Amino acid sequence: MSNVVLVATVPSKEASRAASPDFSRPVSRPQKSAWQLFKEVLDHGGPGYLQFAITNICNADCDFCGFARSKFDPKARRSVTLDEAKRVIDISVKNHIGYLLFVGGEPMVHRDLRAMTRYAAEQGIRPMICTNGGLWTNENMRALASDGMSSIIMSVDAHDVLKHEKNRGLPDVCQKIKQANEYFGSVGIQTTASITASRLIEDFEKLPPFLEELGFKSCTFSYPLTSLASSYLSFSDSGLVNFSKDELIGLFEKIKRLKQGSGYPVVNPTESLDEMQRHLRGEKEKFGCLGGHKYFYLDWNLDLFRCHAWHKPMCKVWDWDDSRLIRDGCTKCMIDCYRDPSILQYVAISASDAYNNLKKGRVGAAARNIFDRRNLTSIKAVWEDRKWIGEV
Repeated sequence: MSNVVLVATVPSKEASRAASPDFSRPVSRPQKSAWQLFKEVLDHGGPGYLQFAITNICNADCDFCGFARSKFDPKARRSVTLDEAKRVIDISVKNHIGYLLFVGGEPMVHRDLRAMTRYAAEQGIRPMICTNGGLWTNENMRALASDGMSSIIMSVDAHDVLKHEKNRGLPDVCQKIKQANEYFGSVGIQTTASITASRLIEDFEKLPPFLEELGFKSCTFSYPLTSLASSYLSFSDSGLVNFSKDELIGLFEKIKRLKQGSGYPVVNPTESLDEMQRHLRGEKEKFGCLGGHKYFYLDWNLDLFRCHAWHKPMCKVWDWDDSRLIRDGCTKCMIDCYRDPSILQYVAISASDAYNNLKKGRVGAAARNIFDRRNLTSIKAVWEDRKWIGEV
């Protein structure tokens, strides 16, 4: 009789990706120690942020969005596979991504959202979702919480139920949003209202009580977009978002007054709102965008863009590494999800630049990084948003 030797093997990354997720056990939301975060800041400026459009399919019919179900060509529908998403997450870890925001279309139409969320959390990335809320059920709310979902952004278009639901084409969505806020609040998961600044908002002072009625404790404004050069379709030339330059300057002023006078937490940094007004007036802007350096957009074709506005992909996601990074101080667009965090993270980037310059013996350059006056502005913005940042 021959001898049989049993060899224990460690599953490969590929085998781990292929394995079916065990949904029976909860996954803790990723946490990092202060020392880990400090080291990340010095090494590369802190955690990056990837918006991953896992599908271009949407169940809503918003007037100001190209993903709207009545506008979108059904033949162009595309969703990533679970295996592709897991490979993306592995690559994201290597590229210092700390926050992964699942977007669409509507990400909740994807049948594998749970598995993607769970895999991201297991790899140490904080998974987030931006949703219209129309597909919430008691079952999927509890499931995503169990899968390690870190933070949730939900769309709100008006200060009135009828106007919001008519624009979305989603009857009873406000009640679903309210139920979701109640549940996620009970399990300690932060939710934020994302409000497209449009003509549907006739009175900004009516927003806080409406948001509180829906159960939101904070909001962020999405700046109106009438064109984008990338594959992302969350824009429209609709009259709801087609403002003149002077109207837009006034719109940002209304958001600033709401932020300063209502007492309701508005996440957009005051400095970012000021910066957008400088942009519109053609004045010199203080902060270049970190899109392509710390923030990225990945579409359903797995093309990696520096942001939603850029016409040319940086590369296919499989080719993503440090050699592809872009840092050119771009101020081309007014997209809140890139321009706002660029101000918040500026001081961390300065600290990293100073540290790496010192390692190379560039004392003068390090001193300029440290004494850059914009660091104080960035610190002020972080302090302004400290509670929201701490809960993401």
